[in-house]
Amino acid sequence: MALSVFIADTSQLKNRAFAFAFVSSPYIITVWLGGPTAEAILDGPGFRWGFGVFAIVTPVITLPLFALFTINYRKAKKAGLMPTVDSGRTFMESAKYYFIQFDVVGIFLLSAGLALFLLPFSLYSYQSQGWKSPMILSMLIIGFFTFIGFVLYEKYMAPVTFIPYSLLLDRTVIGACTLAAVLFIEFYIWNSYFYSFLIVVNNLSVTEATYVSNTYSVGSCFFSLLVGIFIRWTGRFKGLALYFGVPLTILGCGCMIAFRTADAKIGYIVMCQIFIAFSGGTLVICEQMAVMAVTSHQYLAVVLAVEGMFASVGGGIGSSVAAAIWTGIFPDRLARYLPAESQANLTDIYGSLTIQTSYAVGTDTRHAINLAYGDAQKYMLIASTTVLVVAIGAVAMWRDVKVKDFKQVKGTVF
Repeated sequence: MALSVFIADTSQLKNRAFAFAFVSSPYIITVWLGGPTAEAILDGPGFRWGFGVFAIVTPVITLPLFALFTINYRKAKKAGLMPTVDSGRTFMESAKYYFIQFDVVGIFLLSAGLALFLLPFSLYSYQSQGWKSPMILSMLIIGFFTFIGFVLYEKYMAPVTFIPYSLLLDRTVIGACTLAAVLFIEFYIWNSYFYSFLIVVNNLSVTEATYVSNTYSVGSCFFSLLVGIFIRWTGRFKGLALYFGVPLTILGCGCMIAFRTADAKIGYIVMCQIFIAFSGGTLVICEQMAVMAVTSHQYLAVVLAVEGMFASVGGGIGSSVAAAIWTGIFPDRLARYLPAESQANLTDIYGSLTIQTSYAVGTDTRHAINLAYGDAQKYMLIASTTVLVVAIGAVAMWRDVKVKDFKQVKGTVF
């Protein structure tokens, strides 16, 4: 988020799509390191050291950037560009001031409402009464009314609103935020158990499965650079999203319904991943351009934050839906397909990727596991493709803004 605001402050609108794409371009290289590194750690010191390595490497890698920011911050203070202003408030007055300014009550109501409403989708299958469980029903009801309470509080009571209504009433902002939510919902539905599918059904190694599952990261980051150049050249983004990005991602998800099955061919799966990657690289850039093109510079950080919030909420919804489908379909299909001699191990098979892959390829048990995976994935992909229909209307709502000669920022910018 901070990097996005920095780019928005230092670039012209017509170049901003390319700038956003450029800062994501390192993923094109780094994703190829993840698979071999993960496999080496799993075969060597173990997964615990995998977390330990990141706990050491992350501070070391980020320390130079921290030093750079600190040095330039001190330079700015010495130059008088960062004057210190005494608010004159006591500690308690400052606490109350920031409590109101950050809309703590609104954020709490929103977070609690979403958490209580989404959790039952992944917990219901563990209750003996399923959806009729008192715990599940109470969480759904309390979560729903807590979310309604958030809306009413923001509308009528909040001194400072978490989400500015004036911006949300703009049809382009509404459409872009809706698209962000939809893209994350459909992505997390089909991607949540994709890695396990590649390991079990396609019998890929950790490195190979990582490469395939990261096709989206590589393809979207690469293609977004081309999208940035196209927007810089034409000054348009709506047509690109509506007539290329949305249809292509629907095609990719729809094709995976047929290709992500028990007898799936990995080449077809990669083809669908490429379709989704190219469309994803297009739509993410275009939705960011949409919210920025209809907003004055002073509100850029706000609209980017709101768009990011919709994406995060969409990711939560997608993960919950995926968990609901998985816990509802996969164990049921295992019970249906497993041979009699493996029925006693159903719970262990359901809960462990290691146990699933311990059965040799070609055996009746492994084939049954593959069939169960295929059934669960089919329903996930149907859900993803259905959700994407909303994306058509979301993009159609945008105003067709020409950003080529649009002025938002002053001074020497990119």
